[in-house]
Amino acid sequence: MIVGRVIGNVWATRKENSLNGLKLLVIKPIDHLSGIERPEMVAADAVGAGIGETVLVVTGSSARRALNKEDCPIDAMVVGIVDEVEINRNIEI
Repeated sequence: MIVGRVIGNVWATRKENSLNGLKLLVIKPIDHLSGIERPEMVAADAVGAGIGETVLVVTGSSARRALNKEDCPIDAMVVGIVDEVEINRNIEI
């Protein structure tokens, strides 16, 4: 799973039919330990997340399984809205 922040919406009037009715969000992954900038991604939304919220994102077959649409061309899915993240920076990686 990936922790990220919703930074935008995507609207596409022309798209694959199986994507109709899905809300698409732009997600900026958050790396709490290293602070390395990760590239943004587009994810379908299963939980009603909005801009500014911290979310949990699954990718690959887990994203399609979360929607029960194995034949849908989804690579990432927002599956949770995060209330809080706690990181122990004293643990060596």
